[in-house]
Parts: sequence; structure tokens; C-alpha cells
Amino acid sequence: MAKVNIRGLSRITPFTYQHHRVLREFMLARVPQGDSSFAQPRRRWLLLLGVWTIYFCFGLTAAAMAPLVGVISSELELSRTAMGSILGAWPLVYIAAAIPGGAVLDRFGVGRALLVAVLLMAFSGALRALATGHLSLFLAVGVFGLGGPLVSIGGPKLISHHFAARERGLAIGLYTTGPALGGITALSLTNSVAMPVLDRDWRAVLLLYACFTLAAALLWFAIGRSEGRDGSAGSERLNTSQLAVFARLLRLPVVRITLLMGIGIFFFNHALNNWLPEILAASGMSPVQAGNLAAIPTAVGVLGALIVPRFAVGRRRVAVMIALFICAGVATLLIPTNGWTLTLGLSLQGVARGAMMAVALLVLMDSKQIGQAQMGAAGGLFFTAAEVGGVLGPLTVGWLAQRGGGFESSLWMLSGVCVALILLALASARGRGEE
Repeated sequence: MAKVNIRGLSRITPFTYQHHRVLREFMLARVPQGDSSFAQPRRRWLLLLGVWTIYFCFGLTAAAMAPLVGVISSELELSRTAMGSILGAWPLVYIAAAIPGGAVLDRFGVGRALLVAVLLMAFSGALRALATGHLSLFLAVGVFGLGGPLVSIGGPKLISHHFAARERGLAIGLYTTGPALGGITALSLTNSVAMPVLDRDWRAVLLLYACFTLAAALLWFAIGRSEGRDGSAGSERLNTSQLAVFARLLRLPVVRITLLMGIGIFFFNHALNNWLPEILAASGMSPVQAGNLAAIPTAVGVLGALIVPRFAVGRRRVAVMIALFICAGVATLLIPTNGWTLTLGLSLQGVARGAMMAVALLVLMDSKQIGQAQMGAAGGLFFTAAEVGGVLGPLTVGWLAQRGGGFESSLWMLSGVCVALILLALASARGRGEE
């Protein structure tokens, strides 16, 4: 086989030598020495593609209702508070399902768990199209929360098993572009393309997205159905009871601080992810304009997810987290403006949105006190805590907007959340030192 000239390649591309090594291992099918977990390089990238596709559908389904809030609220006669409760329904279910989901992944494997997850996501999308009122729509959105934890925890677990430590920042950055691109698709194409083509029938739009998610389930069945049956990630077992594992993890300072950061991150992200199109529309924009502008943070988030986690290593991680939280806080102050300052605010929100969760997950993945065998349990704890913020974020913004007649107080409140996150990031430096 021809030799790959890494030196020559590095002169004509901006990639680092580390990423050339990843590329060369993929091209030559080399197996890193010393750990059988990282065998079959080609297969791990194929599995990553499958996870990316599922995560794309995760983002598509999660963001599908945001550009339709106005038309759905009007047809079903829902107040902003009622719609806020619906938008927070799946994180509420997620809270109850995340810890059992982590245990399921540790016991039965990533392959089967992710297949069940994507089928539940498709089912949730179909039920939304059939909703007739607050309760039925609330329950339909809630079904999404049953599959969500398996996706959120399954991705990091698969990466921690199939990718060496030096490659995980790249891998997690790649797969977290999936929900970002799924969100872009929902925000930018729902009102500009899907609604006009489907005679402005929001039910048909949601059903279309559900069919696409079902197709992703068939793709994962072909790619990852054997994952966890052949000595891979799903074959790991914990020797102690699951409750004892959770208790031990909660005694670790790094875990406790990361859980609190997760609550704040999800509070901020879920609040703006669900309400941003409506916030922009309230300033006088058309639904198409609001949807297109609301896609800017998601598009910028793709670059943030790819670039930022690779720099969040070692002692630089705290500085990176603080910088992200500052970007998020400044963004909320600029969103009510117009022109280039609005674009800057949306871009800063995108940088933060795309990387905050990834960096927080890297804290857990790289912790020597957690390890691969307990990553499912740690991930379950993280997303259980984080989705408390995921529930409260949309609900609080909707309640404040209805009470105050606008979104100004909500945006100031989100800036306060970012200040609290900065303080937690500073505390995490101490927690890391105790590890």
C-alpha cells in the first residue's frame, strides 16, 4: 500500500498533526496499540456516522415545533404559559428516564438502545401531528423524552469506547453537529419550504419529519444492530448495584459541579432553542424572517461544536468554559437589538450553544475517577440533572413573557443564568484539582 506523506499534506491543509494521525489511521486501517477497544478504525467512523444521523433527527424533532409555535397555539387555543409547558414536556419525561436509560445502555449495549430511541422519536413526531389539544400535544411531546436519554448518553458512551482520549474531542465535536444541522433544517425550512409545499398544514409537516426519523432508524439497524453483542460497549457490566454507583459518583466534586453546570446550560439552551423564533417574531419580523434568523445560532453552533471542544483540554478547559458562558450572556443582551448587533448576538449564542454541552461532557469523559465502565451511569446523572433546566427554561420564559407582555425580562433572566455558570466554572477548577 502506498505510503501516506503526512508532512507534505500538512503544508497544504490547516489541520494539526494530531488530526493527520487520525486520518492516516482511517486510511490505512491501523489499529492503535495497547487497547483492543479501539480496533476496527473504519467501523468506528461508520458507527459515528450512524450516531450523527440519529442526532440529526434528534435536533430536527426537538426544534420542529419552535417555528410552528404561533400557528399551533392559534389553532389549539394555547396561551404562552401552556405552550411553554408543552415545549418543556419532553425534558420533564427525560428527567425520569435518564438514569434508567444509562443503566439500560450499560447492560444491553448501545446498538439496541439507540434503535429503540430513534423509533420512539419517530413515534413522538407522529403523535404530535394527531394532537387535538393541550393534553394530547403534551403527551405526544413527552414521548420524545423516553428516547432522548438513550441518544444523549449513547453517543458519549460509544465514543468513549471506540475512540482514544486524544481523538474524543474531534469525535464528540463531529457528532454534536448532528442536532445543530437538524435544528437548522427545522428552523430555516419549516416556514419557507415545508409549510408552503404542504398547504400550510403544520400536522403534515410534523408527520413528514417523523417519516424521515423512521428512515434513520432503518439506517441504524443496518449499521449498528450488532453493537454491544460482540464484546463492545454493551458487554460491560458493573459489579456493584446501580444505586451504589450513582451514590459514589455523586460524592465526586467534579461530578456535582458538572451536574449544576448542566442544569444552567440546558436552561439557557432549551429556553432560546424553543422561543427564539417567537422572540424575533415579537419584534415585528415575519415567520419566515424569524425562522431564518433563528437558524443563525444553530449554523454557527456547528463550527463551535467542531472547533471549541478540541481546545478544551487540561488547564485550558476552565478558561474555555468561562469564555463560552460570557458569549452566551452577551448574546442575550444583543438579541433585542437590530442590524449587525443582532447578528453578532445570534452568532455568539451559536458559539456557546454548540460547545457548552460538549465541553461539560468532556469533563466527565476524561475523569479518571469515572472510567469507561461507568460512563453510562455518569451520563444518566448528567442528563437527568441537566434536563431539570431543560424543563424550567422554556416554562420560565413563557411565564415571564405572558406576565410582562414581552420577552425583555426573560432575556435579562437568561443573562443572570450565564453569570451563575461562570461562577460554577471557576469552582470546577478546584473540583478538578481534587480529582
